[in-house]
Amino acid sequence: MLPSEITIGELSQRSGVSESALRFYERQGLIAAQRTGGNQRRYARDVVRRVALVQAGKAAGIPLGRMRAALARLPDGRTPRKRDWEELSRSWRRDLDERVATLEAIRSRLTTCIGCGCLSLQRCGLINQGDEAAQLGAGAHFLRTPSPRER
Repeated sequence: MLPSEITIGELSQRSGVSESALRFYERQGLIAAQRTGGNQRRYARDVVRRVALVQAGKAAGIPLGRMRAALARLPDGRTPRKRDWEELSRSWRRDLDERVATLEAIRSRLTTCIGCGCLSLQRCGLINQGDEAAQLGAGAHFLRTPSPRER
C-alpha cells in the first residue's frame, strides 16, 4: 500500500519539476503541503496532478493568478474528479483560443513578411506608418489583425 503523502523530493521526481519550483508554487498558493513535526513538507498524492496542470498552464501562457483562481475551485479533502478538471479547463478555453489565434496570425504575418523578399517598408503590412495603430490602444495590433493598408 502506498503512503497517503509524499515528500518534496518524491513530488519533484514524479512531476519532473525542481524542488525550488515546487516551493515557489507553494508560496504562490498553487499547491499546499502539510508539515511534519520536524517541519518537513508532505504533499497529498493528488498534488502531482495539480503540478501537471500548473505546468500545462505555464506552457500555454496562463498567468499564475488565473491558475491560482482555477485551482482554488478544486475540492479540498478529495482527489479532483474528471468533472472537476473539465470545469477548470473550460475556464481557460477562451484564453487559449485567443492565444492560438494570435500565434497563428503572427506565424502567418512573419512567414509572409520574411517570404515576400520585398524588404520594402512602403508595402510592409506590419509597419505602423503615421501611427495608425494609436487609435486602437496599446499593443501590437497589426500582428493580430490586418493593418489598414492590408484591408
